[in-house]
Amino acid sequence: MLRGREHERREIRDLLATRAGGALLLHGEPGAGRTALLAYAHRHADGRTLLAGTGVPDEAPLPYAGLQRLLDPVLDRAAALPERQRQVLRRALAGEGCPEADRLALSMAVLGLLAAVTRDRPLLCTMDDVDLGDTPTARTVAFVARRLRHLPVTLLLTAGSDIGAAGIPHRRLLPLDDHDSHALLADRRPGPRPPAPVLAALATIADGNPQALVDLADTLTPGQWHGQEPLPSAPPPDGGLARAYRSLLARLPGDTRCVLLLAALAADAAPGTLARAPGSTGGTPVPVEAATLAGAVRAVGNSVAALTPVEAAGLVRVDPQGDVIFPRPLARSMVQATASLAERRAAHLLLAGALDASGHRLRRALHRAAAADGPDPALAVELERAAASGEDGWDTAATALSRAADLSDDPVRAATRRVTAARYAWSAGQPDRARALLSALPSAPAAPADLLAAPPAASAAAAVTGGADLLRGEMQLRCGPPAVALPTLMAAATALAGTDRTTALVALVRAGEAICFSGDQYRYAEVARRVAALRRDGDPPPAELMTALVAGVAATLRGEHGQGGPLLRRAVVLGGRLTNAVVSPTALTGAAVAGLLVAVDAAAHRLADRAVDLARSRGELSVLPRAFELRAMAEYWLGRHDAAVESCRDGLRVARATGQHTCAGVHLGLLAVLAAVRADRAACLRQVAEIGDTAAPDSRPYALAQWALAVLDLVDGRYADAADRLTALARPGTGRGQVLVQVMATPHLVEAAVHVGRHAQARAALAVFDRWAGSTASPSRRALSARCHALLAPRGSVEAEEQFRTALRLHPADAATFERARTELLFGRDLRRSRRPRDARDHLHRARQTFTLLGAQVWAEQATTELRAAGESVGAPDRPAEQLLTGQQLRIAHLVASGATNREVATQMFLSTRTVDHHLRNIFHRLGIRSRTELARVLG
Repeated sequence: MLRGREHERREIRDLLATRAGGALLLHGEPGAGRTALLAYAHRHADGRTLLAGTGVPDEAPLPYAGLQRLLDPVLDRAAALPERQRQVLRRALAGEGCPEADRLALSMAVLGLLAAVTRDRPLLCTMDDVDLGDTPTARTVAFVARRLRHLPVTLLLTAGSDIGAAGIPHRRLLPLDDHDSHALLADRRPGPRPPAPVLAALATIADGNPQALVDLADTLTPGQWHGQEPLPSAPPPDGGLARAYRSLLARLPGDTRCVLLLAALAADAAPGTLARAPGSTGGTPVPVEAATLAGAVRAVGNSVAALTPVEAAGLVRVDPQGDVIFPRPLARSMVQATASLAERRAAHLLLAGALDASGHRLRRALHRAAAADGPDPALAVELERAAASGEDGWDTAATALSRAADLSDDPVRAATRRVTAARYAWSAGQPDRARALLSALPSAPAAPADLLAAPPAASAAAAVTGGADLLRGEMQLRCGPPAVALPTLMAAATALAGTDRTTALVALVRAGEAICFSGDQYRYAEVARRVAALRRDGDPPPAELMTALVAGVAATLRGEHGQGGPLLRRAVVLGGRLTNAVVSPTALTGAAVAGLLVAVDAAAHRLADRAVDLARSRGELSVLPRAFELRAMAEYWLGRHDAAVESCRDGLRVARATGQHTCAGVHLGLLAVLAAVRADRAACLRQVAEIGDTAAPDSRPYALAQWALAVLDLVDGRYADAADRLTALARPGTGRGQVLVQVMATPHLVEAAVHVGRHAQARAALAVFDRWAGSTASPSRRALSARCHALLAPRGSVEAEEQFRTALRLHPADAATFERARTELLFGRDLRRSRRPRDARDHLHRARQTFTLLGAQVWAEQATTELRAAGESVGAPDRPAEQLLTGQQLRIAHLVASGATNREVATQMFLSTRTVDHHLRNIFHRLGIRSRTELARVLG
């Protein structure tokens, strides 16, 4: 099955189905599937005579060799041609050439010969790789392709580009998208599909090229296919795609091949191009700096003009400034893969010589390292120092440290550098690459034989083991099941405790995250105990922040808010004071977590927003999803729901691009909750469906999805279902479940439970919420608590009214307007049901107006329903007139709003005045207005 070529197959079938003739040129890069599409046409050529030819590079110097091979089966029909055409055709195909004056006659002879063949039945004629054969054949076939309209001939051609195809319909074969790439890989290797990250990585390596996908699928080991071994970085050098590129490059002049290899290697060492940037598409162009390439090219007495043949073939573009651009990264990879080792080394040395040692220190060192053929400790040190800043991008730094490890002559130093390379790759958002680097580590770095060096070597080995485990644990936390991450992170903390206390604290903070994410809060006490053992008086701010955070979280999970609150507030203060070298996205996200737990939402938002900006500026993509998550949480509590949605979308995009599947699940869960709060059923269910059954029960994404579904239950009046979902989020007394999510959802739980008379259940949940809210200085949390107490009070009682009024007083006027409107709606409903409709109306009007302004249509409709039940004559909530009126009503409304009388409207629309009157009354009712002036304002 030809994956991803539905449009091309349909076009071929349409050509074959028509009585009239036609031509189509299919062009694209090597391996795009051009030959496969011709084979598809051959299989569907029922009832047609078939002529098939192929451009043969070895015959390119022989004029009309390709034409002779194509027409040989039907040359017996040449007798039907006029004498002159027959003679011209015979001489050309016999190798006697064709003078310029006879070219038209020859072309007409070929057209006439095809016409003679069609007297028996229609003809399918195909010519593969027409651009690889002789030029006279290509020119003649193109002439024929433009003149088939009145003949039952279908002519299909393939070529690398559409050069010379003027007047011929043509279609470029685009790279396959991820879906079709994954399907092709699965087709090639029947049986269990590989894990999603493996499919995604292979699709990225192949760059959407079908032949590259086939080559990869055919050569992967079972361990690679199932994600147990590192994947290759490029298609195999002996595969079908590599053979196609070798054939293509072999036909180029030597100068062109030399300059093309220099360009490919110069692009490979350019910042940001050593590995695919997360989120980039397969066709992301790769630029080459003009000055570097020009210097290397001059050193061999050549110029960039030598690239003209490959520019014509579409492999590169040269812009007016002289910059060389590879439109397809795969082409660059294959140019390198098909060059010999000696050619690559020579090219790297030329490029190193063309780079300034001060301005391009890292790139120069990378080229020198690529040309090295054995250990070089001095060069390894240079690579390590040049990469440390990350200024050239963490992906480039990862390549530098990996190469530095290869050049090291000390096993422990080599292992340390490989772990650092993996850390850089993870920072660049490349977890698969980081895992591959870690997998290359020896099981235990060997210490020097010198006994005097044994203790330092043992410490260095422990640091390597701990650093590797910390990185593995982080990736397991963000990319895989967090429960798997916990033992890895705890082991990392153990290994690092004696050599790098601050990094050991980082490992324990991450272990705490894994515990909370998995819903195993009872295990947090062990993390807190180990953090306390590492704490020292006079710790630097980052270390003090982490110890305060963990101690504060542990106390909060125990319900000891009086103890935890001051510690968490201290962490917030420390986070706000971090500057210069000590500030990091990791520290800022930790402080943001603390801010959310003590409900200082504005401070938490500032910290998370700063973490986002810092991670972006430093290119640390691995921490971005978590920073976006915390920013979205702060925006939720601040009532900035639209901003929270945008933060979640940004976080989801980066999480998916960087393989952080568990983080993606959290963002989908938050998006589902935000959609449910807006009563956007379709969006909510879509997000929940994307989470699917991959989220384990008790995990954060699962809990968020259940919260979202419970809010929809609440909107639809399924109160028992809502209460059941929210109650099941955590199991008090066991330390299991998503306690923090349940606390956040308590206002919804109380509302649902009260509706079905489960007051004890509601009070138990509210007691937990109150202990937390009461320990904070947050008016919004206390407003929600007061609203919950109002719902639990007897309907219409003084207590209920006081609590509702307290809630309205506490709701911030400039934030959380949605929750204020919800309180107004619930208060108005309570007053209306207590037979105080006049008092209810003001609250219901304010709720309706706020919901309408926020675009919360379902909630606005609920407020409208309550207003009508309170005796208010009110129309539908304010929505665009286009959504409320029929087409005819909308036209009448616009005419009236523009000042036309009913009679003038009736005349223009060929209606009676009575009909216009009737429509206008309905328009006023649907829009909830009473006058023409209001109508003009609504439509204005």
